[in-house]
Amino acid sequence: MSRRSLARLETQGRRPLGILERQNATRVPELVPLRTERMSASPFAFYRGTAALMAADLARGPSSQILVASCGDAHVANFGLYASPQRTLVFDLNDFDEAAWAPWEWDLKRLVTSIVVAGQATVRDDRVIREAARAAIGSYLGSLTAYLERSPLARYFEHFTVEGGPPPRDRQSRKVIETVSRAAQKRTGERAARKLTEADGQGRLRFAETPPTMTHLTVDLAALQEKALTDYLATTSVDIRMLLEHYTLSDTVRRVVGVGSVGTRCYLSVLQDGDGNALLLQTKEAGPSVLVEYGGCKQPERVAEQLRSDGDGARVVALQRILQGVSDPFLGFMRGTSNDFYVRQFRDMKGGVEMENLDDGPFESYARLCGTTLARAHSQSPEAGIVVGYIGKGGPVTDAILEWCYAYAALSRADYDAFIAAQPDVSKHA
Repeated sequence: MSRRSLARLETQGRRPLGILERQNATRVPELVPLRTERMSASPFAFYRGTAALMAADLARGPSSQILVASCGDAHVANFGLYASPQRTLVFDLNDFDEAAWAPWEWDLKRLVTSIVVAGQATVRDDRVIREAARAAIGSYLGSLTAYLERSPLARYFEHFTVEGGPPPRDRQSRKVIETVSRAAQKRTGERAARKLTEADGQGRLRFAETPPTMTHLTVDLAALQEKALTDYLATTSVDIRMLLEHYTLSDTVRRVVGVGSVGTRCYLSVLQDGDGNALLLQTKEAGPSVLVEYGGCKQPERVAEQLRSDGDGARVVALQRILQGVSDPFLGFMRGTSNDFYVRQFRDMKGGVEMENLDDGPFESYARLCGTTLARAHSQSPEAGIVVGYIGKGGPVTDAILEWCYAYAALSRADYDAFIAAQPDVSKHA
């Protein structure tokens, strides 16, 4: 496929609202209105919740067919800070619900379109938006080429810390990173436990309900969740299993998270030790990746075999470990009676940049940083060398992807308008 073909956006046969309705049919019914409300908040919020639409649209047009381990939902809000096992702040991709093997350019198009959508949603000058989008593409292409000049081992150990990562070019951008870092360092599991739980008469921690976003489980569902956490332990490393022997499960609630994830089954559990110290674990439903279900990406046999034996929770965990420079040591998975799940820590110094609120200089710097980070993730795949050969000097690829992303941003805005029009009760958000 010619590099110029990367610019072609096929729209024939689209049914965007039909895809959203199909997703809603598998979600917790009483939470679907909340998903609608959150996606209605802005064109960027809508874009965040439409990874399935974009996967279907990408599958409709031409692609390079060079598959790499992909995030599947690499928009700018899915990059951010979190704590490494060494308790340093790192910057990386941080959402892998849709991760799977897919053409390398699908992640890049998802990222760059999010930059355009975020910029247009805040009525930024088009020159600024275009420069930021082009900077993200150039950063990705240049970084991937540079990474492939290093050994696979060197690429594997590469990660970006707040102290030692690529420095922002301007003072404004450095100030943004410093502000976000300070906020992230306060978002610990211990602090969340103090905010979300209270001790009963026996000193046992219980969540304080805030319906509909946080509600207690039925007795039967709570018992199933307790068993599921036991099954999860078998998928963790021996040191984590021993660590968790110090804790006892105290309480579990259903908790609503994100934008596109609203309505999927997500639970928050508090564990405590004999001195009342708390540990929060989040159990999140893992359905089929949109790259597979809507994008039609056939997975390598080794991946397909793992899906058959361990389910989609194992897929999310495996690809998170591949794509991140360092990952949460508590990652694990389990299979339920009808759903797959994965487990991670809750709020372990997680922090994100609200790109819509950035000044123009930091807006471009952040776009560039996300492009470099995505390149580091893709460089882990053995096929990354083929990608570098395909992109060549980068000019035609940059122009083609930029053209596609601008066209898709306009298409996403039209989908948002249609979505709002179909939901009269939330039209006030338009």
